[in-house]
Amino acid sequence: MLSHICLTWVLLVLLTGSTVSEIIVIGEVGQDITVPCHYSVRNRNSITSMCWGRGSCPSSKCSQPIIWTDGWRVTEQHSSRYQLKGDLHRGDVSLTIVDAREADSGTYCCRVEIPGWFNDQRTNHQVVVRKARISTASPHTYTSEQTSGSGSTRESSFTVTSTWPSVSASEAPQTASTPCSGPSDCLDVAANLQNTSVSLPREQHPEQGLYIGIGSCAALLLILILALLLT
Repeated sequence: MLSHICLTWVLLVLLTGSTVSEIIVIGEVGQDITVPCHYSVRNRNSITSMCWGRGSCPSSKCSQPIIWTDGWRVTEQHSSRYQLKGDLHRGDVSLTIVDAREADSGTYCCRVEIPGWFNDQRTNHQVVVRKARISTASPHTYTSEQTSGSGSTRESSFTVTSTWPSVSASEAPQTASTPCSGPSDCLDVAANLQNTSVSLPREQHPEQGLYIGIGSCAALLLILILALLLT
């Protein structure tokens, strides 16, 4: 009876193996993703070897191993993108995936080899690598109203893509503030604009009148001098 119980226990352990836990890790493309894994280190003798592999943890070792350590240093490395940056001597055997890609998504196995029968610590990690989120500012959209001949109003939107230079008040063209209410008002406005355009050249050369006055004074002075000499 005792032998039957022992045989049943051995078969149960062989079929089930050690307990396997599962963790989900989510990251973004282009970032470094750390997949956690630790084991207890009580003294130097408890430092042990471990491996990381792709796929679920098998009954022994790691399927598709990507990195190995003897507990002190990395002994085997499939790619430089897979690194162990934790303190190995304290049981930190977390896997760092450098510059993660979408193809890195999947199941990873962390297997710590604990001495003894069926004592290995196994952890399956589901790694999900998503595309990086890109935030873009939406352009400003302005709406204008246009009135057709029939009196109906429709809206049209356009996006401003260029920046106009600022114009000072002195450089801005002078326009009428209100529309003409009748033909007489329009004639008055046109006359004012014409007078302004005609008077502008005179105001631009005020020094011509000064030169003419100086020349006249000089001529009169010369005539007086000649008259005194003759007398």
